[in-house]
Amino acid sequence: MGMITGLAAVGAWLMIAPSFQTQATSSAERIYGIVSTATGERLEGYLRWDRNETLWADHLDGRTTIAPEHAIEAERLDEELRRRRELERSISLPGLRITWDEDDDAPPEATVSGVRFGQVRTLEPRERRALITLVSGEEVELIASSSDLGRGFRGLVVEQPGAEDLEIEWEDLVRVELMAAPAGYGRPSSERLHGTLRTRSGAQWTGYVAWSLDESLATDELDGEGADGEMMQVSFGDVASIARESRRSARVRLRSGAELVLEDTNDVGSDIPGIEITDPSFGRVVVEWDEFVSLDLHPRVEPSAGKAEFDGGARLSGTVVTADGKSVSGHVRWDNDEELTWEMLDIESEGVTLAIELGRVRSVERVRESARVTLRDGRVFEVDETEEQEDVGESNRGIFVTTADGEAVLVRWRDLASATFGP
Repeated sequence: MGMITGLAAVGAWLMIAPSFQTQATSSAERIYGIVSTATGERLEGYLRWDRNETLWADHLDGRTTIAPEHAIEAERLDEELRRRRELERSISLPGLRITWDEDDDAPPEATVSGVRFGQVRTLEPRERRALITLVSGEEVELIASSSDLGRGFRGLVVEQPGAEDLEIEWEDLVRVELMAAPAGYGRPSSERLHGTLRTRSGAQWTGYVAWSLDESLATDELDGEGADGEMMQVSFGDVASIARESRRSARVRLRSGAELVLEDTNDVGSDIPGIEITDPSFGRVVVEWDEFVSLDLHPRVEPSAGKAEFDGGARLSGTVVTADGKSVSGHVRWDNDEELTWEMLDIESEGVTLAIELGRVRSVERVRESARVTLRDGRVFEVDETEEQEDVGESNRGIFVTTADGEAVLVRWRDLASATFGP
């Protein structure tokens, strides 16, 4: 797979040097809500979802299905797809060919999805899915694809200042209502980790940290074997930096100035599932161990992202230009599934995965054999086109534009020159 690169000319990877005279995580940034349980309890307080999500800017991950009407429209507009589907809806026997018109029994196609917690008003768990009501009033069903939903869920912790934390399992959840914490409500008991991560490709990412997709608070612990082979636990609140030492170890510098090497756990080494950086200004980055170089933990310099900053999204609109110079404007459905500004543009490349909220994207361009994504704040990312890329590559299901007069137009990825999103 290709490498995600930044264009230094527009400051894609330029980071403001950390200032330690900054504010801590604001209580307005923390997820807060009322949890109704199967036993009839109503618990209210700060929420820690699946161990690592604590902020409105964090992502609730899942899968969703492509709407039947979108699948039908794609087949109507795409002759190649229609021929492929016709072959799938046929059986050849000696001297006989049986075909049928519709896949009545075929399950709808599923695709990667997710939403920031700040966009959510309520969540109602089902066995392996959840019904999400956004702050806009729109309803979305997410299917379990990771530990965020369903049987793999690692628990919901409700924190009430001055009281013992309460943990609820998935099967005990009935409804979660999210809202801003009341004025004067006590501060959370622990700060969210924040820092700057560097990769082997030279990229830097600054934001809120979920180490090993798990530890996200200063009270969490980093585990590993020390030099004498004994297991050690180090509080993240005492850690100044972590650097990759080898395939199976990391060098940890403490705020006291001491250094130690930890190894052989899923917190340090190639078994780590990834290091996540949440940047409220665009989305999320997950970096694999082999691409990881170092992480410096420091307070944030960015403004906070409170619940009020999330509006539930709007229809995605813009202008799509084809390689032969034709353009069409209207409502956009990207990859035949993302059509709202809260949905994510997903990019994957050698050890790095990005999920960028589409409302933060200014344009997507095809430049030779790569895709260039420009954000509204001027940052630019480039990634090589590959078969693995669904949103910005050869596996894209198409860009669908509905014009003001109701006409539906399909632009295939291979025919795309650029898409500029408005207003």
